[in-house]
Amino acid sequence: MAKMAQGEDKVADRPEQQRTYLVGQAQMAARPLAPALYLVATPIGNLSDITLRALETLAAADIVACEDTRVSRILLERYGIRRRTTAYHEHNALEAGPRLLAALEAGNSVALISDAGTPLVSDPGFRLVGEALERGIRVVPVPGPSAALAALTASGLPSDTFLFAGFLPTKAGQLRSRLEELSRVPATLIFFESPRRLAETLAAMSDALGRDRTAAIARELTKTFEEMRTGTLGELAAHYAEAGAPKGEVVICVGPPLPASHSADDMDRLLLSLTRELPASKAAAEAARMTGQPKQALYQRLLELRKRDERRDG
Repeated sequence: MAKMAQGEDKVADRPEQQRTYLVGQAQMAARPLAPALYLVATPIGNLSDITLRALETLAAADIVACEDTRVSRILLERYGIRRRTTAYHEHNALEAGPRLLAALEAGNSVALISDAGTPLVSDPGFRLVGEALERGIRVVPVPGPSAALAALTASGLPSDTFLFAGFLPTKAGQLRSRLEELSRVPATLIFFESPRRLAETLAAMSDALGRDRTAAIARELTKTFEEMRTGTLGELAAHYAEAGAPKGEVVICVGPPLPASHSADDMDRLLLSLTRELPASKAAAEAARMTGQPKQALYQRLLELRKRDERRDG
């Protein structure tokens, strides 16, 4: 078995016949695994959400690669699994990845897990999978919990077409640009966000995507204080601006763009009418409030209309 010198838990491998896991009070023997990289989904909060196949895979694997070995140890101990673990995360991927690949090429089985949910979703596992496939190493998904899908299904928003957009940029300009790119995608949008940035992000979404666009905030999914709050982006932005940062993990789901209820000519006339009384930015904001269209898109259109009129006058 290939040596994994750094980032390991100090847990010795047990004899082959003792690769076991617990289901309730029953101790189950794990069947041998073929050499491969196994992508194992783990609970996003409630430890009871683990699948039987995931338990058997973790118990049988030669190596369990974890985002944080301390976090994963809680799950492994809950189910009586004592396997060798090593850290694999965004900060050590360049160092740990080659060691895992060497172990795989030496005929070992490696189970890759994240702190919670499905591996590769907003974590660096995709690099390891890509390199494994390039080397002809078999990659096996072991599906299970996903915070993005759990939030989507409970949000009440359309689920026939959706786009997972992960974490948004933290800088204001980059955040605005990214939201503008996504504003016309005809699908429910799903984001991960930190609780401390939630109010700021919702305010940016209200401006860029339209304050009347429906959305849902999923918090602490599968845990004791699970919450799903729904409303328009404007309503949710106002709520969290007043309530402050919530506790726990957050998923934001935003419904598809609202159907256009105004023709292009109608929108142009509305913008020009508002700009006679208001500065351009406020005219765009008022038009966005009245129509549900993205503020930034309306502002850009207003600038285009002004340039057109200036060329005519010139």
